[in-house]
Amino acid sequence: MSSLPLVDADRWPGVARTPYSPVRAAAARRILRRAVRDLPLVVLLPDRSRLGAGGPGAPVLEIVGEQFFHRIGADLKIGFGEAYLAGDWRPGDGTDLADLLTVFAQKLGDLVPPVLQRFRKLIEPRMPREEINDRSGARSNIARHYDLSNELFGLFLDETMTYSSAWFDGQPTGFGQLAAAQRRKIDGVLDYAGVQPGTRLLEIGTGWGQLAIQAAERGAIVTSVTLSAEQRDLARKRIAEAGVDAEVELRDYRDARGQYDAVVSVEMIEAVGARYWPAYFATIDRLLAPRGRFALQSITMPHDRLLATQHAQGWIHQYIFPGGLIPSLTAIEQIAATAGGLRIEQRRDFGPSYAHTLRLWRERFTSRAGEVANLGFDAVFRRMWEFYLAYSEAGFRAGYLGVSQLALVRKD
Repeated sequence: MSSLPLVDADRWPGVARTPYSPVRAAAARRILRRAVRDLPLVVLLPDRSRLGAGGPGAPVLEIVGEQFFHRIGADLKIGFGEAYLAGDWRPGDGTDLADLLTVFAQKLGDLVPPVLQRFRKLIEPRMPREEINDRSGARSNIARHYDLSNELFGLFLDETMTYSSAWFDGQPTGFGQLAAAQRRKIDGVLDYAGVQPGTRLLEIGTGWGQLAIQAAERGAIVTSVTLSAEQRDLARKRIAEAGVDAEVELRDYRDARGQYDAVVSVEMIEAVGARYWPAYFATIDRLLAPRGRFALQSITMPHDRLLATQHAQGWIHQYIFPGGLIPSLTAIEQIAATAGGLRIEQRRDFGPSYAHTLRLWRERFTSRAGEVANLGFDAVFRRMWEFYLAYSEAGFRAGYLGVSQLALVRKD
């Protein structure tokens, strides 16, 4: 039986209803058996038999019922996450969710047999047309995540309200040091952009205002644009409380006007979508003054994985970031050059810092589950966010995902 028997079917249709296909479920069982036979984990089946090559102390995945196989048989990528939300599988006693998911992330390209990978374009769902990031789609996609509740984000973010990777300089430390690591990250971006007194600065993607505050404290003339009304309102409040001047506008980046000595964007390109990456870089080229600098922080994935998955709808798109797509460094370099006339001058990689940032957020989120519930977020939502944070952490721990700061200048 699922551990979440009462699910709002209108709110969570994919969780409340289990697909039924005995043929696909049987095929999924065979694929799982093959996929985990050499992995350093244990899969505990409903009949208590065991799969996997893990020994004592290895992570344990406990499958609660046969409905698990029907879900992953219908759609492996979406079904696996939905099965967790439904309680159809869980980490075994003493197993951390991210530790378990990291084992899978380390072998992500090999879990599905090559013969089946050839058919992925035929069987994987495509990104819905309404989630494409034209102006109306971008507004809707951003609202579905960032306008959930400022109070929700405040429960697990640090005092800077920064929702992107921190930069830990040396050995990662606890939550009490997260704010300093976030300020260090922002200073790194501002340094790459050459921000100093009098710099005319445009920020694409405001967040909750910390970068605008730190840039204004340097004496920059700051304009920041966002599509999130919730973020705009709190960012304006935080900027005023900090005693600095910065403009925050509810505006699509494509509609920004003016000339700027520097443009910065922190983990916003992932919400642009491949179709609009050329427009993104062309817009930056249009807005940059002569000898201007662009500083970008982006999550990245390997280029071959980008090419293989860029049109598919996965669990993270369906439940967390509709319309999102993580670029590769190769894609950034190529499109920045061809569409924006920009080249990468400097680069800083710090993927392990993101893994640690996500672990701190998840620990904070789960420890304050009661407060999350009091904001009106039900048990399925809380499991969804726990899975999202652990899933993301696993990607960075495995090296499947990275994060980079880039300084871009006009090509010679």
